[in-house]
Amino acid sequence: MAYGAGVMEFELPPGMTADLAQPRSAPSVNVAAEAEAALRRPIAGPPLRELARAGQKACIVFTDATRDVPDDVLVAALLRELHAAGLRREDVTLLCGVGMHRPSTAEEKCAKLGPKIAEAYRVVDSKASSPADLTYLGDHDGVPLWVSRIAAEADLLLATGVVEPHQYAGYSGGRKTVAVGAGGEATIAATHSPRMIERPGVRLGNTQGNPFHLALTESARRAGLRFVVNVVKDGEGRVVAVAAGEPRETLAHLVNLAAPLYQVSLAQTYDVIVAGVGHPKDANLYQASRAVTYTYLAPRPVLKPGGVIIVPAPCGEGVGLGLGEQRFAEAMRFAPTPDGVAQALRDKVTLAGEQRAYLLARVLRECRAIFVGAGDPESVCACHMTPCETMAQALSLAAEWTRREADVLVVPHALLTVLRGPEPIADVMAAVGYGQSETQAEE
Repeated sequence: MAYGAGVMEFELPPGMTADLAQPRSAPSVNVAAEAEAALRRPIAGPPLRELARAGQKACIVFTDATRDVPDDVLVAALLRELHAAGLRREDVTLLCGVGMHRPSTAEEKCAKLGPKIAEAYRVVDSKASSPADLTYLGDHDGVPLWVSRIAAEADLLLATGVVEPHQYAGYSGGRKTVAVGAGGEATIAATHSPRMIERPGVRLGNTQGNPFHLALTESARRAGLRFVVNVVKDGEGRVVAVAAGEPRETLAHLVNLAAPLYQVSLAQTYDVIVAGVGHPKDANLYQASRAVTYTYLAPRPVLKPGGVIIVPAPCGEGVGLGLGEQRFAEAMRFAPTPDGVAQALRDKVTLAGEQRAYLLARVLRECRAIFVGAGDPESVCACHMTPCETMAQALSLAAEWTRREADVLVVPHALLTVLRGPEPIADVMAAVGYGQSETQAEE
């Protein structure tokens, strides 16, 4: 299993049998060549060189260190097109969409963009909690839309991103890089609130009739997002597709390519799921805990009632260093039980970051979670999960809890795998309060 930048090897004990579920592989592409071609032959809308004009002020929103996106290649390709159209270096701002995560370091900016670009251009972080650095774009469906002033005031707004499964948006991508990455705290709080994430259609792998997705799309549109360049990666982290152009059409095109890679249908349910995360998402507990909710809240349930999810993750930053991560940690301490945490958050206006505590607590009412190899086991306990030093210990404990010869599902890339078990989703979703319409459940 992926563990940090390396791997963690393990063997199943006697009595356990395992199946493997992972995204399909696809031929990798030359990212630089494909990005150049995509910018000149967009999915929809005019090429970037025709959009850009000398004298414009451009802003490129790129992803932060928690997203494994080849921004160095994508941003470099965007810059070449902007300069070919007549823009100067001083006309371009590179905005790191950190959302409610901690600010990016100079080293991380260099790693994301390459040292030449990081040193030659104005590179800044978004500031979700600073009203002076935000612009209000009006409301949409009860969501106040705030975005970075730098992004909103640009003459030409561009974004990078990766199109992969997302718990709420269905799939991520460039409009999320702007609306959440460069969004204001009020927007992030409203879109990630219990009220939103329990609405029908808000679920992993779904963009049809999804109000979360629609809110992000509208925010990015009002901010002026004109052009994106996005990638799709397979389970091994290889870029297998690059597309660019008008944001909505480009997203739809890449979702159609991505969905067959990520969806895995299973003929049975399991007692234990071993869910891999890998770098950079397993750097902290906030991000790595997605493996628990992604696998439990699969579009069709895969874990048996009372089952166990095991996550190998070093979590070198503990719960996480950003404001959102710290709020998550505090929220998980609201009550001595997951049910108490969920009830406390359900009855309050949640702050950005607390939504992860809410959803995780709802799931932990129905199953147990073990984190293996986490550097801060006390934080794991505080989040109502169990720390273990080794996979052997975790599997032994899981066998004891399930009290049967356990069937195990190994999911090496849990955040890139959309699991579909044999049973309809409605009963499981109702149990944890994760919204579905009857039509979507049947689909």
